[in-house]
Amino acid sequence: MEIRRSSSSAVISVVNDAEIQGSSVSLGDSKNGFFDLFFTPSDMELWANMSPPDSSEDLITETYVEAMLEKLNVIYGVKWDTIHDAINVCNLDRMHVNNVLMARGDPPVNDEAEYYELNPELASAPKPAEEGGQIDYKDYTPFIIVKKDHILARLRPRIVGRDGKNVHGDTISHRIIVAQGYFGGENTRTDEQYIYSEIYGQLVESKHVLSVQNTLVIKTGVSYTTGNIIFPGDVIINGPVSDGFKIYSGGSVTIKQTFDVTDAVTKKDLTVVGGIIGRGRALLKVGGMVKTRFIDNCRLACRNNVYVIKEIVRSNVYTMGAVDMAEKGIILGSSIYAMHGVRARAIGTKSGKVSRIHCGIDFTIVQDKEKSTELLKRIAITLNQLRYDYDNSADTEDGKVNRSGVKARIVKLEKQQEKVSAHLSELLGRINSDENAVIEVSGDIMPGTLLEICQVSLYVTETLHKVRVVLDSFLGKLIPKKIEE
Repeated sequence: MEIRRSSSSAVISVVNDAEIQGSSVSLGDSKNGFFDLFFTPSDMELWANMSPPDSSEDLITETYVEAMLEKLNVIYGVKWDTIHDAINVCNLDRMHVNNVLMARGDPPVNDEAEYYELNPELASAPKPAEEGGQIDYKDYTPFIIVKKDHILARLRPRIVGRDGKNVHGDTISHRIIVAQGYFGGENTRTDEQYIYSEIYGQLVESKHVLSVQNTLVIKTGVSYTTGNIIFPGDVIINGPVSDGFKIYSGGSVTIKQTFDVTDAVTKKDLTVVGGIIGRGRALLKVGGMVKTRFIDNCRLACRNNVYVIKEIVRSNVYTMGAVDMAEKGIILGSSIYAMHGVRARAIGTKSGKVSRIHCGIDFTIVQDKEKSTELLKRIAITLNQLRYDYDNSADTEDGKVNRSGVKARIVKLEKQQEKVSAHLSELLGRINSDENAVIEVSGDIMPGTLLEICQVSLYVTETLHKVRVVLDSFLGKLIPKKIEE
């Protein structure tokens, strides 16, 4: 039996009892049964490609294979069932049989202490959804937001190590691995199986410590690098907010540059160091108060006071509190609905668009009143048409059926009309909320400005200078009073 070892640099031919080394061996010749043998790294496995003999007199036998394995010192994990099947195919069917597993050792199992591994669902932030073959990258966010009781990490139990053996029976020692696991930090809790989030917030990992923050701090501005901002707590944005991006906050929002509003809702306060730009289409809803440098071309609805340093221009501002402008604050071409009054340096300019100031009323009731009034108009139009159809339908069998259906609709709409009318009357009784509201201007109120307190109006025809406008409820009119120097 001849054995030849092949390598990338040379072919070594050895016979009989010569020592075998290396990872690739050829055994036999092309006329008789022929083997190509391959050891995997560390001699953990031995594989063979078998070639059939030219004649039935030179069959491959298990004795032949056993001798070959003995020459190669393969004594552990020999797969005799697999070898037997491969020999039969090769001898009887005269077929080449490749990738025959001749022997396999036992790999070592490393000893690994228990540790908490990160929940794979939280390994990366969610990607934007694809709709209609297109991806809106404004929906992409690099932030990982978790809910209360969300599983942040799972305990991976200890793995007890053991040594292995290669096909020569040599021992392969196992290693002891100390995995870098995760630990629970702020706003988390840990039990024997999991690390949980204690609050709804942003998941932050630092040096393998998992924390959940109820404040989202964005070091840059809001753009395609951050996507839309949807967060249950407070949001602090150190840069500008670009046009086209949405912000929804369950807490307060602080923006340290300009806020280019597209669609924004915050349940608490909004502070904008730069200013608010709405481009005419924006709707900004604030559950607390607003502080900003200016408001330009925006619709703002606010439940508390609105503080503006410089100006409100071409905007609609609705507040359940007051609008308080700074020393030089001006209102230009805007409609202001402020329940508890307005204080400004000036309202309007000689050449500017006129402004309308409505105080002492609840703007939410005003909006409800407008919706109810519009609904009553639609009901009245529909009722007029139905009554006409009823009065002019033919007195036939089909006509009687039609008149019956029309009559039922008329009755239903009349009931709805009564209900909406009653609701509207109730609203009108509650719309005036603060008769003590004041419109105070330390500079000029320009002609063309409409002032209103509790639905009592004053149309300014001549410039009013340094005045405090109040409601005289007894006389039912607004009184401009001079502000003393």
